[in-house]
Amino acid sequence: MTLEPVFREPAVPEPAPASPESPSQQATPRASASGEPASPVVSSAAPTPVPAGSAGSAAPLIIVDGANVVGSVPDGWWRDRAGAAIRLRDKLAALPAAGLPGIPPPIEVVLVVEGKARDIPQGPPGVRIARATGSGDDEIIDVVRHEHTSGPVPRRIVVITADRGLRDRATALGAEVRGPTAVPR
Repeated sequence: MTLEPVFREPAVPEPAPASPESPSQQATPRASASGEPASPVVSSAAPTPVPAGSAGSAAPLIIVDGANVVGSVPDGWWRDRAGAAIRLRDKLAALPAAGLPGIPPPIEVVLVVEGKARDIPQGPPGVRIARATGSGDDEIIDVVRHEHTSGPVPRRIVVITADRGLRDRATALGAEVRGPTAVPR
């Protein structure tokens, strides 16, 4: 009797439904979730970031994906999303004067909040709050687009997130991306 090997494709679970706080959220493509190389999207129209200190450049802009950064610390944030966003906002307040590794001050900081965290107060100076009426990811991309087109010279934009789909969208527009550990959490 001869045994022949049987190969089966691994079972792939159905994508989780979108979060009620981010109704336009879509599942991450399997290739990007598994680490397989995805077909690269190259856009020659994407603006090139300008290093800080270049003639005519504005202060670098740091855009923080509030829900993603808050969610990267398992401290019970899910019990009080607004409180967690306020704590993050307050920790970010020192960044404009301190900068980040490789990004000297002054810098501008925008914290994008969504869902139950959308109504947090503005708080201390130094952190601008962008309140997403829908998806926080879409709001972040809107801020990146606006900032790249609002001045005579493109400015350096860094998005803080671990969301792979958002990372791809932001880099396609010329923004840099760093993970949540790049900022105080």
